[in-house]
Amino acid sequence: MSYLEDFKTQINNRDFAKFMILWEEYSTSDSVETDEFVQLLNSIKTSDFAKIFGQHIETALPLWKTFENEADSYLILKHLMDLQTTNSPTLAELALTAVTKHYGKEPEFNERLRLVGLRSGENFQGALSNYDLLSHIQVGKFVFHNGGWGTGEIIEISTVREQMAVEFENVSGRKHITYANAFKTLIPLPNEHFLARRFADADKLEKEAKEDPLSVIKMLLKDLGPKTAAEIKDELCELVIPDKEWTKWWQTARTKLKKDTRVQAPESLKEPFLLRKTEVSQEERMSRAFHRKTDHEEIIQTSYNFVRDLPKSAKKHEVTETLKNKLLDLLNVPGISKAQELQVLILLKDYFSHPLPEKTLKDFVLGLDNVESIINAIDIVALKKKALSLVRESFNQWIPLFSSFLRSVQQGTLRDYILKELNQGESKKALLKLLESLIEQPTQNPELFVWYFQKITHENQELPFSDKAGQCLFLESLLILLNFIEVKTEYKDLTKKIYTLLLAKRYAVIRNIIENTNISFIKEFLLLASKCQTFSDHDQKILRSLAEVVHPSLAAAKSRKGSHDSNIIWTTEAGYLKTQERAKIVGTIEILENAREIEAARALGDLRENSEYKFALEKRSRLQSELKTLSDQLSHARLITPDDIFANEVGIGNVVTIEDSKGQTVIYTILGPWEADADNNTLSFQSKLAQAMCGLKLGEMFTFRNEDYKIMDVKSYLNK
Repeated sequence: MSYLEDFKTQINNRDFAKFMILWEEYSTSDSVETDEFVQLLNSIKTSDFAKIFGQHIETALPLWKTFENEADSYLILKHLMDLQTTNSPTLAELALTAVTKHYGKEPEFNERLRLVGLRSGENFQGALSNYDLLSHIQVGKFVFHNGGWGTGEIIEISTVREQMAVEFENVSGRKHITYANAFKTLIPLPNEHFLARRFADADKLEKEAKEDPLSVIKMLLKDLGPKTAAEIKDELCELVIPDKEWTKWWQTARTKLKKDTRVQAPESLKEPFLLRKTEVSQEERMSRAFHRKTDHEEIIQTSYNFVRDLPKSAKKHEVTETLKNKLLDLLNVPGISKAQELQVLILLKDYFSHPLPEKTLKDFVLGLDNVESIINAIDIVALKKKALSLVRESFNQWIPLFSSFLRSVQQGTLRDYILKELNQGESKKALLKLLESLIEQPTQNPELFVWYFQKITHENQELPFSDKAGQCLFLESLLILLNFIEVKTEYKDLTKKIYTLLLAKRYAVIRNIIENTNISFIKEFLLLASKCQTFSDHDQKILRSLAEVVHPSLAAAKSRKGSHDSNIIWTTEAGYLKTQERAKIVGTIEILENAREIEAARALGDLRENSEYKFALEKRSRLQSELKTLSDQLSHARLITPDDIFANEVGIGNVVTIEDSKGQTVIYTILGPWEADADNNTLSFQSKLAQAMCGLKLGEMFTFRNEDYKIMDVKSYLNK
């Protein structure tokens, strides 16, 4: 489809002159593919060229006449009529002939000709598409709304009023749509269409998808066109397959998609799955897979993918022989690396049962100078695992190698294999030593540390440090690790993973670990958690509440209960009056003005398409929401009085002077959220910096964002 790509380039460049030069060449072709022509017309229809190109539609008629297949001819003509803007007698005659041939025997034929503009012939743009829709309009039939309402089912029809009632998936209630608006917004859907089936009976489609995922995805691709894995998930997850079952279901479906001879699987996540018109033979698939593949690594990867994705029963002798010969040829290519050579030998032996030349795989592995770096250079996980098993079988001193591999490999399946081998017999000592080092210095290998923490807290297996004492040690080190990596951008994803891990299922991991622990551990846990800026104030309160459940005596140690009450909004008198005045303006002025705007907009009529009325309603909603929020806040507001301010302890209402490690001082005033002003160093007591200082006394130290500070002075803001 080289022409199609060229056309799209000119459309994207908005170069209509070059587009028309290309069109003149294209329209004089002896014949073109139906799919290509339809895609081209659709591309024009959604572009800036649609209106001006509509004046040149008749230049496409010679090309249209080359389509002998009746269905293709009608489809192409329908797209041409959608684009045309001349309403010429020639086009009117062609459209009328086509409609008569397809629908001439219908009882409402003449009336529908009027509705689509073919009776008068004055304006019949989109006549064929519109007639198709009119013929489709029946109670129980399905349509798709291109304005965002989604799939809908026709519930009622009124030929007198020339309108219908439709229930859509994305809007509530029945929508009454005139035929004129339907021509602009609705697309007919056959009952067997994917969208229609999903809307009509999602439970039945779910059952079918679980029994035969391949057929449902192929139906989706046929009806909706090429889709990436993410787009397939958008169409199916929750709507057909429950979210909690999606990952397992998609893994099964994706494996089958790769093996299906009618589906073209993408090489990257950003590319779509395509449904071919016909099946592709194994020979052709192999030829396409190896097309322009010259790099050694690409040939190895493609060979592995091919033998992995095709079941043994489907592998032809000619295909496997060709693959085997490609791999054998690689062994004789100058410049092949040891890692690539090892992969080829594994493939030949394990996947093609081919006797290896000269020496065995064990001999080859034993002869490697730097076995760890060579195996780490292997990207294919299955082949890397086989190489690791060869190390286990071949080397007497395999334990130090496996300990090193556990630190270097990234794939979970490989870590699982290495851990299993190390966690038995004499190798347990080496594993224990490695884990003790990991506890002492979690920052040396953060990914491995988090992986093992998940192992001992989520999986029921006999592993070192999986007991209560071991989990406590790992939890403390995890919080130290979190404090270290949360300020480093390269660990952004790992930080998020740790946060999600600890908070999942209402802090289940933390609940299980701290249960029945002593108070000294709990205090250390709370101290380490308080240094982690990733935890919000709300998280810190919950962590402390969990600790108090284990040791109720901690609750008595709380200071300033009022300042920690999340329901109270501390404020000064000026802040309270300012907020009160804003609530008064919203409630007595702005809402009344908005009511007049609504009435004025209502008087314009046609509320369904009245943008002024819509905007006025949206403004009313915003004002009502703001008034409710302000009223709730005022009801929970509390003025800061001298009794609330401690002279010797940092808290609400204090002016605090702090000094950093370089001797530089900064003065902060701690008030409520309404008075917070970064420019004037006024902090909300809910801010992280204020929370880090609260409760401290003159001369005490604290750490904030990896910087140490000292409290140099504490006084009341009322004495400023």
